[in-house]
Amino acid sequence: MRSISHKYSLDPVDVPRVETRYRRIITKLPVPESIGIFAKLDILEPSSMRSQPPIVIHRSEGFNVFDRWGNKWLDWSSGVLISNVGNSHPKIVKSIRDLLDRPLLSTYVFAHEQRAELLALLASIAPDTNYKVFLLSTGSEAVENCIKLAKTYGIEKYGPEKRIFISFKNAFHGRTMGAQLAGGMDSQKKWLGDLDDSFVQVPFPDGHMCQDNSFGVFLTTLEKKGIKGYQVCAVMSESYQSVGPYFFPKDYAQRLEQWCREHDALLIMDEIQAGFGRTGKWFTFEHYGIKPDLIACGKGITSSLPLSAVIGRSDVMELYPPGAMTSTHSGSPVPVAAAIASINLLKEGPYMKNVQDLDPLMRDNLISIQKLHPKHVACVRSLGLVAGMQILNPETALPDGETALKLNEKCFHKGLLMYAPVGEYSNCVKIAPPLSITRDALEEGMGVLRQAMDEVLT
Repeated sequence: MRSISHKYSLDPVDVPRVETRYRRIITKLPVPESIGIFAKLDILEPSSMRSQPPIVIHRSEGFNVFDRWGNKWLDWSSGVLISNVGNSHPKIVKSIRDLLDRPLLSTYVFAHEQRAELLALLASIAPDTNYKVFLLSTGSEAVENCIKLAKTYGIEKYGPEKRIFISFKNAFHGRTMGAQLAGGMDSQKKWLGDLDDSFVQVPFPDGHMCQDNSFGVFLTTLEKKGIKGYQVCAVMSESYQSVGPYFFPKDYAQRLEQWCREHDALLIMDEIQAGFGRTGKWFTFEHYGIKPDLIACGKGITSSLPLSAVIGRSDVMELYPPGAMTSTHSGSPVPVAAAIASINLLKEGPYMKNVQDLDPLMRDNLISIQKLHPKHVACVRSLGLVAGMQILNPETALPDGETALKLNEKCFHKGLLMYAPVGEYSNCVKIAPPLSITRDALEEGMGVLRQAMDEVLT
């Protein structure tokens, strides 16, 4: 029985035993002994938290996730694109343990030495030497800060007319009020009631939902909405739209940057999912040859603990005086230590090269799967170690979230862990393994996905 508070069935079922180098399934799934834990969560937590495959994670290492009943999954989730250098990397664990042994757990915005060290590391990967860094806790908080800075910049420099904040349809920037006003999914805005008309969305040039990839769509959309360039304080986009993932055509991104420069509108790139090596570069916007004014970071910044950042032009970052732009856990010592370890691992380790080397393997495998199921798989997008497949109903050609969920659950039963399908219609099967995954592990995962699709779709 599928509980109304769960996407996935909580009735334990017999599944084929799996025993490979990277996967082990030796119990029913979900594990019968875990059902009591889910029952307790049902009582204590809102059902909104019950959206993922029913695994009770006990530990995670590298590109594997384990429960305490002997099962092991190949991780294609990275904890929702967090653990870029791998789950529970020993150097990150040591950096956290060192702070516990000192001890130093919190500092508010009082200075500590490692905060300065992390700021220097982040400034070193910024697109210019005049960028400053503001540390926060979550991706949504970083997005909110970008919105605040952009609107402050426009209004203080030009007056109240320069208040229009442009973003893209189908965008996801977080779950707080400003992030959802800027987001592009109407279904997530119902709770807001009357919307702020200064937040405006335009079609994203994904080549799937919006077939016309030309920058002219951006211009004509603003014209139809009666918006002039001088009214726009900023344009913000995910560096790739997480619901696809959908990537900018390079020419479009460069035209957008040029338009922002012409109208002195800030160009903001949301790198919360896309940054820290995920696509083979520090930031995905580097693939487009553009230089944003503000960059929102999170998730992979620590490969572990909650931390986010805004990296931006000094003149924009200095709009607020001392004490007027802070956060309780800004630069909290333990996440900062984890971030330093993670970034140094990305700088010194093989991760970027590994992503670049595995990029064609990921893409070629997914395209070959699409060719086997052309009526069900409408669109494949892949860059580095992030990819997605849009699942359609072959009879209606409409997004098919139910089948996408079945595919996800089938993979879970076979020892391949992905987070639940994403997008406005929950029909995108998203793939995002840790950047430490090996070629043979990625190939094994592709074999599991191929088998699952054959079983579900035929």
